Order: sequence, then C-alpha cells, then structure tokens
Amino acid sequence: MSALTNSPGAPLHPDAILDALDPEQREVALALAGPVCVLAGAGTGKTRAITHRIAYGVRTGAYPPTSVLAVTFTARAAGEMRTRLRELGVAGVQARTFHAAALRQLGYFWPRIVGGAPPQILEHKAPAVAEAARRIGASVDRVAVRDLASEVEWAKVSLVTAEDYVKAAAADDRPAPSGYDHQTVARLVAAYEDVKTERGVIDFEDVLLMLADMLGSHPHVADQVRSQYRHFVVDEFQDVSPLQQFLLDQWLGGRKELCVVGDPSQTIYSFTGATPHYLLDFTRTYREAHVVRLVRDYRSTPQVVHLANDVLRRGRVTGALELLAQRPAGPPVRFTTYDDDESEATGIAARAARLVADGVRASEIAVLYRTNAQSAAFESAFSDAGVSYQVRGGARFFQRKDVRDAVVLLRGAARSADPDQPMPEQVRDVLLSAGWSEKSSAVRGATRERWEAMQALVGLADDLAAAAPEDAPATLQNLVDELAERAAAQHAPTVDGVTLASLHSAKGLEWDAVFLAGMSEGLMPISLVETDEGVAEERRLLYVGITRAREHLDISYARSRNPGGRATRKRTRFLDGIWPDDGRGGGRTRPSKGQARARLTGQADVQLFDALREWRLSVARETDKPAYTVLGDATLAAIAELRPTSTSQLARINGIGPAKIDRYGPTLIALVESAPAGV
Repeated sequence: MSALTNSPGAPLHPDAILDALDPEQREVALALAGPVCVLAGAGTGKTRAITHRIAYGVRTGAYPPTSVLAVTFTARAAGEMRTRLRELGVAGVQARTFHAAALRQLGYFWPRIVGGAPPQILEHKAPAVAEAARRIGASVDRVAVRDLASEVEWAKVSLVTAEDYVKAAAADDRPAPSGYDHQTVARLVAAYEDVKTERGVIDFEDVLLMLADMLGSHPHVADQVRSQYRHFVVDEFQDVSPLQQFLLDQWLGGRKELCVVGDPSQTIYSFTGATPHYLLDFTRTYREAHVVRLVRDYRSTPQVVHLANDVLRRGRVTGALELLAQRPAGPPVRFTTYDDDESEATGIAARAARLVADGVRASEIAVLYRTNAQSAAFESAFSDAGVSYQVRGGARFFQRKDVRDAVVLLRGAARSADPDQPMPEQVRDVLLSAGWSEKSSAVRGATRERWEAMQALVGLADDLAAAAPEDAPATLQNLVDELAERAAAQHAPTVDGVTLASLHSAKGLEWDAVFLAGMSEGLMPISLVETDEGVAEERRLLYVGITRAREHLDISYARSRNPGGRATRKRTRFLDGIWPDDGRGGGRTRPSKGQARARLTGQADVQLFDALREWRLSVARETDKPAYTVLGDATLAAIAELRPTSTSQLARINGIGPAKIDRYGPTLIALVESAPAGV
C-alpha cells in the first residue's frame, strides 16, 4: 500500500485514496452501493477500509458526507473513525456510537412529538434496581444489585419483556443471577420499569427503544431521518444486539444502503446480549450482498498469526477467516509451564523486565488473564520486580471495594481472634459474611468476581499458614499485616506501565508484547461454562487474546496454585496439538531439540547435595518461606548428579522452571563450579 502524500486534513484525489489500500480494502472502497458485508479478521485494517470507503464515496460524489451515518460500539472507536476521516479531508460524516446517535435524534424530535425536554437518563441502574428489589421483597446487597442490573440490561437489549423473561432465559440456557430464580428476576424487571416510570426517568436502552418506536409510529419523523441519512456503516457487526438491530431496521426503512463490518471469530460478549446471528445471516437477509473478506494481517508476525489460525481451525469455528501474515518473521511463540501461580507471576514479571531492558516500552506490554481476581498475583510480582504497571478494566486488587471491606472485617476480627483456632479457619468464618462460600455457584457477573476476590484472600491465608513454622503458627494479625504491606506496595502511582487486563477488556487493543497467563483448564475455558456454545465462545476469547500481540507472545499456565502444591492442573484443551509436547498430555512442556529431560542414575555428589541444601535453607530463611518451595530434594539431587554448568543444562532438570532458573540459575551454577568433583 502506498503512503498518502497530501497534507493532513487536505482533500484527497479519489485515486490517492485507493492507492493507499490493498486489493481487498480497495474492493471495499469501490463497493459504494449497498448492501455490503465486510468480513474482517483481526489486524486486517477494517477501520482503514471503511473510512477510505466513506472518503472515496464523498470525493467521487457518490453521496454527500452529511448523508452518511457510521455507528460503532465504543466512543473510542467512533473517535478514531472521525479522526481518520478528518485526515482524509472529509468533514460532515456522523461517526457515533449507537447510543450517541440515538440520543441526538431523540433529543431533537422529543419536543416536537411529545413536548418539553426528554426525560432524564439514569446514569446507573443500581438505585432503581435496588428499589425494585425492595418492592418485590428480594433481599439484595451491593454486588447482587450489580448482577441484577446487568440482567435487566440483557433483557432489554434482547427485547425480552418481564412477561417473556422466564421463557427467554430458559431458551437461552441462561442461569439466573446471584442465586435468584427466573420468576423473581421477571418480577424485578417489571418492578424496575415501574420505578423508572414513577421517577420520570429512562435508561440508555430506553433511548434506543423510544427512538425506534418514534420512527415506527410517526411517518413524518421517519421520513425526515431517512432523508437525512441514506448510507449506513456499522462496525463490529458481530456484537449487534436485537435492540440495536431493531433500531437499525427503523433507520433503514427497507432500504439497502448498508455496509456492515465484523468478524464472527471475535464474538465474545454474548452474555450481554450481543449475537453474531445478524452478521452470519447477512447474505440470507440480503441475497444480493457484496461480500468482501479482509484476511491480510498487518498487526502480528507470522508466528502469532499461525497460532491464531490454528486455534480456530482446531475448534471448527463458524465463519472463521484464515489470516495471511504480512509482517516479517518474528520470535517464536513461547510456551511455558510453571510450578505454581507465584512462579508464573514472578516469571512473567521477570520476562517483562527483560523486554523493557531490551527497548520495548512498558506501555507496549500486556498481561492478559481470564478473571479480574488473577490480577492480584501479577500486581504483587510486578511491584516486587520494580516494573510499573496499570490495571485496565477494573480497580487494582486492593482498591476494590469488596476487598477493602473484607480487609476491614479481618482487621476487626484480629483484635479478638481465638488463638486456638487455626488462622485459615478464622479467615473463612470472617469472609462468609463478605460474600465467600466454599464453592461459587455464580457463573458470571459481580457476584462471581467478588467470590474470586474473597477466594484469593482465602488462598493467601492458606499460603501464609503453610509457610509458618510449627512452633510459631500464623495468626490473623499476621495476615492483616501482610495485606497491609501488599496494599501499600501496590498503591504506588504509575504512568507508563505494563497493562494488566482481563481478556474481555483487551478487545480492540494491541501491544508489542502480550503474555497470556493462566491458560489451564478451569480458567480457559472457565470452569462454570457448561454448554457447547459457551466453550466455543471461550475459544474465541483465546483467539482475541492471541491476536492482541504484534511481535512477542508468551503463553503460560501453572501446574498448581500454591508453591509445593499438587500438580493437578492441565493446560487448556484449546492448545491440544499446539503446545510443544504430545498435544494431549498433562501439560509438561517438551524441551526444545537437544533439551530433553536428563535421565538420572541416583548417584548424586553428596558434598554438592549438602552444599545445595545449605544454600536452600539460607534462601528459605531470607524469604521467610518453607525450604521445599525454593527447590525440592529431588531437584537438588538431580543438580548434584548432573552438575549443570549452563542454564540450558539446568532446564533439562525436572522441578526447576524458567522463573526459578531466572531467580536461582547463576547461584546454582556457581555452586556446581565451586564444588570439587566426586561422589
């Protein structure tokens, strides 16, 4: 593709607009008459294609700029569209989110049709939902209100009324939120609408509903809107909800001047009401549609693209596009198996620090995980490593209200703790009142996130108790002090830091280096997903994570949660046949060529073994951890037998993964080299 040579913002000659595009993007730009369906894979330049299509249409006189309405799902994406159109010298095109476009039109027509100013919009549903719950006699807390508000929103964007909710939720195999039954939720949906009516307010979904109704019931309003907007572009069409499609149909009024852009492989928000149905069925709705496939990936290296294609191919993902990498070759994708979660977090932080030292900006590095509660381990590891970070899509672990409330409860309980009751039991008793239970029954939502946060505190209590010596067991006050230290360490302000984010919140973003962490069964796919459709969406979520990486991609999981714990975890099924082992086994990484695990005879160097044990004891005392969490006896014995003199030789020994090689490798090699040979 040739570069644009005009000065920024200057009108471009139509030929210059086309010259900037690859053959498929040019096909999009030339398809000025709808209906048009652009199937655009990750990193293929879809925004470039559709903005150049609009600019080309305007510059050739195919349509006036004010006749175009481009809609997308985020203010950031809409802003990027407007910026690119300005750079192409095109002014007057409306590029907005669905809600912004609808609100603008509703605000214009409301005084003329209804009279007076439009109703005030609820910024948050929670207060009205809490009032609705009170009216139907449902006991709720802050977290339950959040989940119920999300369910009300799902019903509305899915065009499901209170009367139809029970049937619709059953048909969608949708579990009721926060432990409530479907009948209760249906009653709450009805009560919520009553509360809004009495208060004279509307919510954001009402904006779309009311505008669509106004267009459908007032022909002169519809005529005015349709005479203004005659060409529509919809980005991220795989995320359209029934409500948004209903409004789009009213805007179109049976016309076919529509260009949609989407990727069914990036459908990851079905729990919010988004559906790829309209994208996948577009050619059935519009049999004459012009379909263009964008498959040239300009974002990622061939190594990343190959992996992304492989993940979709093995899952037989409906509508998946086979991407073609356009960038030069880059480093291989790294697959790492860690002993435990702490080692994984530490290893990733160390690897990120090396990337920064090699010149990669910290802001161009991301660690992506499945659940927000996983951020705690990485926050701690990056703080310890002195690498700045920022948490995207949520507060830092210790800044979350549910965590802060739990810490307050633990601090209060520590003042009157029973010294004869084991500390982990005390923690569980306290956290029962903060939303924790032995097992979470919530599949999704705020209730699930709160349980995961509480479970992280329970796990920390268990770890602290296990690390304490028998003659000085850990107390609740020890835990409170530990939490205070961690919170203080992680509250340092950061500006240019590594991004820590959930996979869902990473959609639409990209980085030079991406770490996909916790890629084990139970997290990927998430354990509580039971349907085939749910598992398929989890696979698509992994694909989204992979395609966020431009050059460096590291994928990892830990065999156990705690140091020294049982290695019961298995890596995700989605990487069967891809992970560099037999493709089916329990998840041990097969060493690269020449790095097969060494065979042992059991004839260890006794003097070296004793020296290694003394070193391990000193490390355990310095870090205040049990000795076995440093390295196990079997690993020390293997080192004493094989006498490794390089990190590659260390890597052949079971029980010492990349994180521990980074941490202890030079010292271990020095011990081997300084010890006299002999058995």
